[in-house]
Amino acid sequence: MTKILTTTIVGLLITSMILGGSMGAWADDSTKTPIKHVVIIFQENVSYDHYFGTYPNAPGFTAKPNTPSSNNFVSHPDLLTHNPNLFNPFLLPTALTCDMNHEYKAEQEAFDGGLADKFVQFTTSTGSGCNPDGSSVMGYYDGNTVTGLWNLAQNFAMSDNSFSTTFGPSTPGAINLVSGQTFGATEDAVGGGADISDTDPTYDDCSSTSFPTLAMSGKNIGDLLNDKGITWGWFQGGFAPSMPWDGVAGHKAVCNTKTARTQTDNALVTAYSPHHESFQYYNSTANPHHLPPASLAEIGHNGQANHQYDLSLFWAAVKNGNLPQVTYLKAPKAQDGHPGYSDPLDEQLFIANVTNTLENSPYWSNTAEFILYDDSDGWYDHVVPPIINHSNDPLNDAAICEGKKAGLGGADDRCGYGMRQPLMVVSPYAKSDFISHHVSDQTSVLKFIEENWHTGSIPDTLGQKSFDDRAYNLEDMFDFGNHGSTPKVCLNATGQVVPPISGSCPTVNS
Repeated sequence: MTKILTTTIVGLLITSMILGGSMGAWADDSTKTPIKHVVIIFQENVSYDHYFGTYPNAPGFTAKPNTPSSNNFVSHPDLLTHNPNLFNPFLLPTALTCDMNHEYKAEQEAFDGGLADKFVQFTTSTGSGCNPDGSSVMGYYDGNTVTGLWNLAQNFAMSDNSFSTTFGPSTPGAINLVSGQTFGATEDAVGGGADISDTDPTYDDCSSTSFPTLAMSGKNIGDLLNDKGITWGWFQGGFAPSMPWDGVAGHKAVCNTKTARTQTDNALVTAYSPHHESFQYYNSTANPHHLPPASLAEIGHNGQANHQYDLSLFWAAVKNGNLPQVTYLKAPKAQDGHPGYSDPLDEQLFIANVTNTLENSPYWSNTAEFILYDDSDGWYDHVVPPIINHSNDPLNDAAICEGKKAGLGGADDRCGYGMRQPLMVVSPYAKSDFISHHVSDQTSVLKFIEENWHTGSIPDTLGQKSFDDRAYNLEDMFDFGNHGSTPKVCLNATGQVVPPISGSCPTVNS
């Protein structure tokens, strides 16, 4: 008997060593809340007014009778008819649009020191598909286009007071999501300041070879989760290389897989974007050659993939019963909502697919799904962000950020909060038909994870604090006393609520 027990324990220890963890750490999955699994859907380039400007009012959309009011055009109708910008907001006639200017300084300038009246001058675009008069930036959608998100808002919780952590485009948003710290950025061995632009990660074979790349120092949430033995992973569309790395021949991995915009024009779009992959900027959490895990059992644990996976492995992990405790999802570009190559109709197909899949899984009873965005794309939003960290860089900062002390260590080019964006919580523990007015930002999800799994905060980088030092933990969007009783809501491919079939949501093919 002793020999059998000893053999069993040795076998378990060997398995643990292969998967890169300790049995003690794996066994300790205690959490602050009933939430044992977090799934973050991190989408692209949307301001709050752009998607929820008239929520919950739209022709043909029937809102619940007691839907709370939101800080949008409905509560400020003068913004629709007497807007301080050069044009009034208007309902976009098509799902496909052009891409706006969403650079760090341009977004600051659009707020014109707090007047929010210079979006046409600074963040609009007049490129292909845009209105030549510059009015495109004032466009918005309603519940007839972003149907799925409006229906999720009706049945779960969302915020109308959540912001990008700093001004600027995708890369700062991606980095802030996982560390709250854009300081410590090194561009091809030059720099050490804060990142404010879209630059591909140094630790990625699929990054551009035509431009400098960016590496981040300091730690991210992946490092903290590893220290605690918490399983986690980032899953992204197109991460599996179209041509694998060949270390013998010296060939880098190539990522040229394309997927279609099936809900609009069936155009093929390259699936993978290196500068959207948060963890590839850090040497400690990168998978430079896009190696797959050695097995499905390795997903979420230390191994050759280093927690970075193709999106296909998310569906496999759910099906095979090994979903990591913390999961980040990045849609293929055709479905990530980014104007210019994606659209809201293809985006909601992805969100419906993920949500229905989780609701059908054994994980649903203790899962929190967060939906948020990397930046605003520069789309008009009428709410002037609270600036909790200022910057005095005359080259890169405008009046809204200048003239005051930086609050997180003094480094320039980390001005924030930036523009307002949607943030939603979908969970059996989420409040239903609830709108939070508490100030939050991208690092609020980081804060929730840190507190839920007791990881501690992101350590300072060269004396500069992470924005998680000031982040709100989103607790008002949950009701942990309801015993997980918020009903599941099934969506179809067009975002409509549909009844479950034999207790399960229908499959939504993406």
